[in-house]
Amino acid sequence: MNPTRRTVLLVAGTGAAAALLPSPPATAGAAAPEAAPALQPYASYWYPDSVPSGAPGAGITWRSLKAWSAADDTDLAFNAASVPLAERFTPTPVNTTARAGQARVQSLVSFGPTAGNPSQGSGTADHYALTHWSYVDELVFWGGSSGEGLILAPNAPIVDAAHRHGVPVLGNVFLPPAAFGGQLQWTRDLVQKDAAGHHPLAAQLVAVAEAYGFDGWFVNAETGGGNAALATDMLGFLTELKALSRAKGLRVTWYDSMTVNGSVSWQGALNNQNRVFFQAADSMFVDFRWSASSLASSGTTAQQLGRSRYELWAGVDVEAAGWNRSVNWDAMVPGGSAHVVSVGFYRPEWTRNHLPATRTPGEFHAADDRFWSGRSLDPARPDTTDTWRAPAVFVADRSTVTALPFATTFNTGHGLRWYEDGRVTSTAPWNHLGLQDRLPSRRWVVRTTGQRPAVTFDFADAWRGGSSVLVDGTLTAPATLDVYATRLPIGPDTVVELTHRTDAGDVTVELAVATAEPPGPGQPYAYTYLPVTAGSDWGTSTVRLTGLPAGGTVHALGVRLTGTGAVKWRLGALAVRDEAARAPGTPVDARITDSSGGDLRLAWRAGPGGDVRQYTLHRVLPDGTRRFLGGTAQRAFFVGGSTPEGGEQAARFELRAVGELYTASAPATLTHTW
Repeated sequence: MNPTRRTVLLVAGTGAAAALLPSPPATAGAAAPEAAPALQPYASYWYPDSVPSGAPGAGITWRSLKAWSAADDTDLAFNAASVPLAERFTPTPVNTTARAGQARVQSLVSFGPTAGNPSQGSGTADHYALTHWSYVDELVFWGGSSGEGLILAPNAPIVDAAHRHGVPVLGNVFLPPAAFGGQLQWTRDLVQKDAAGHHPLAAQLVAVAEAYGFDGWFVNAETGGGNAALATDMLGFLTELKALSRAKGLRVTWYDSMTVNGSVSWQGALNNQNRVFFQAADSMFVDFRWSASSLASSGTTAQQLGRSRYELWAGVDVEAAGWNRSVNWDAMVPGGSAHVVSVGFYRPEWTRNHLPATRTPGEFHAADDRFWSGRSLDPARPDTTDTWRAPAVFVADRSTVTALPFATTFNTGHGLRWYEDGRVTSTAPWNHLGLQDRLPSRRWVVRTTGQRPAVTFDFADAWRGGSSVLVDGTLTAPATLDVYATRLPIGPDTVVELTHRTDAGDVTVELAVATAEPPGPGQPYAYTYLPVTAGSDWGTSTVRLTGLPAGGTVHALGVRLTGTGAVKWRLGALAVRDEAARAPGTPVDARITDSSGGDLRLAWRAGPGGDVRQYTLHRVLPDGTRRFLGGTAQRAFFVGGSTPEGGEQAARFELRAVGELYTASAPATLTHTW
């Protein structure tokens, strides 16, 4: 099988049941994948128990989940998430159509191939760097194929980024149709019982989620040929999986595929054919063949079962057409009445994949903003003529910015270069979602009586990481940009720090601080404006919250820009603190655990004192300059392809712990002799 095989939606003929199936092999003429470094760790994938006959294709490792143990998982340190799931709050909706407490959004995303998906990012900026987490309630790490593996554990960068924004992430259990290589034996393997009548694979799935630090499983059983006895076994497996998961704070989502008689028949509804599976899970993805009437009856059925109608995700396939997809939105999220069910987006990474191969990060984010925020690119003023009902139009955004200290450098988790204090410390493109900051939840709300400037994540320059916020346009009146919805306490020593730069034009900058919610949906914050010093070079302005009530709460942070004519203004970092930044302790026991030529595996333990946001690794070159090699939230890292520089006898590396306010520890030094 092709090691780059992905999963896509295929509909076999008019009227045929829609299914989530593996894609055909890569097109002829596609470049062959490069040989992987010997020690490169990858995201994990398994078969339930038995593996196919024969030998796996290049770059594929066949593994049995039943045989897995954390103690024997040599890549676990690279794949285990480090960021706990943050709590979220819902600010007053920014428009009158977005609602809280009704429909939710699930997103099924293939971030990479099943096999050969690097554990900790890679050396390209071309990556689906999801940033609109505030509209997502559940992310499914989609993938799996009959020739590689059927059970996928999400890799750590995705889980860490999602958790910072309060979004749970599910691994995927995919049992494909026989026409696409599925074997009914794999379904039987999954639901097998031991001598005590328990389902050992249910316990294994929970053990994996616990060890890897993600939040549960999406179960998709689409291999036909079963019978009622197999369906009974599947129900028992699902029931035990849910019970074990609930005890650990995990969740289970079922896909509308197998029915109570064991056949695979996609219902497009919650009904007597699948209700027992819904009852044994926390939620259900309703197949794409739904109709307005089937969703209405499904919502009613859920409530009759004592469940919320919003635990049903109505599937919307956007893989092929994105926002051009014709969708009966009123069947799910009507504008004039209560929402009917929740929404499940299948493959929204279309926002990246539909662009030309020469796409840039900026082009991707422009498309992704269009998908999530709508054609107006401003959730506060949605375009009512847009046939695409963007999530910002019907779902109230959420935020996790609730505690001090809070800091962000607007790092989206990928970039063309790496910056530190406004200087380039690596010219190599990169992606690593685990380095993504908590990002603004509503993008981009600009309130002005004049011409609206454009606001984007920009990759041409940054203060730290790979991106900054660029405001670019002609100012004919003051323009106020909402940056963060927050619940931050105000103390006598609380300050806000803005790191910013004026690239073009003459602009006056003020910090906007709101200490209360707006009076109602769609209403602006009542900001207090505090002066900020602006300049043509990167600079950090420290603003005391003078005049604001100590003991109060910051509900929103923004900036007001005043000027005339064309301006370009860049926001590189923002921090809120009530005491001086303290550096965390230096990592201890830093060591190279394995090496093969220039491929190195590193490990360390956390040093004493101070919260650690992430770790960074630099190489010290013979001339004394430091080159950024990468960062991670884990306490293990892989460096690939190192070579001697300038005749050196040994390579020298510096590992630092980085705190919540981006203060760095003293380095731990490692050397590798050539």
